[in-house]
Amino acid sequence: MNTEETTLDKIRTRPRFKMFTHLSKEEYAENLKNYLSDHQDEFSGNINREVATICVETGDNSYWKPQLALRVEIEDEQTAIRGIFGPSSAVWTFFMFLYFSFSILWMTFFTMYYVEKQIRSHEYPWALHASFLMLIFIALTYAAARFGQHKGKDEMLKLRRFAEESTLQFEKKNH
Repeated sequence: MNTEETTLDKIRTRPRFKMFTHLSKEEYAENLKNYLSDHQDEFSGNINREVATICVETGDNSYWKPQLALRVEIEDEQTAIRGIFGPSSAVWTFFMFLYFSFSILWMTFFTMYYVEKQIRSHEYPWALHASFLMLIFIALTYAAARFGQHKGKDEMLKLRRFAEESTLQFEKKNH
C-alpha cells in the first residue's frame, strides 16, 4: 500500500489523501466492515462497496466533529481509496452557504462603490465599508472552519489511523 498526499492537502479546509491497495473493491469493503465491527467502541460508520463514512465515537457531538469519507475506485488495475476529512454534510453545506453569501454581498457592495465613483454619485457612501465588512465576515468564517479543524485534530488522527490500519491489517493477511 502506498499513500499520496500533497502540500495543498495540508492547508485545505477538507484535507484529502489517496491510498492504493491490491485488494478488490468487495474485499476492501468487507475488510472495512470487519475492522469497524472489531473497533465499534471507538468508531461508527456506514460502509458499502464504493463509499464509506466513518466517525469517531466521542462523548460530545459538536459541529467540528470530523468524519472520514472514503471512496473506492479502480485506477491502473489497482484499488484507489480516496479519503476526505470534514464535518458532516449539513455543517459543510452551511459553511459553503456562508462563503457564497458573503462573497456575493462583497461583490455587490464593491460594485456599488465602484460605479458610484465612476459616475461621481454620492448615493452609497456606505458601500465601501459594507464591502470591507463582508471581507471580515469571510475571514471569520474561514477562522471558524480552521478552529473546528483544530478542535477535531485528535479525531482526524484517529480517522487517519482507521483508514491506514483497516487497509494494512488485511493486506498483510492477503499477502
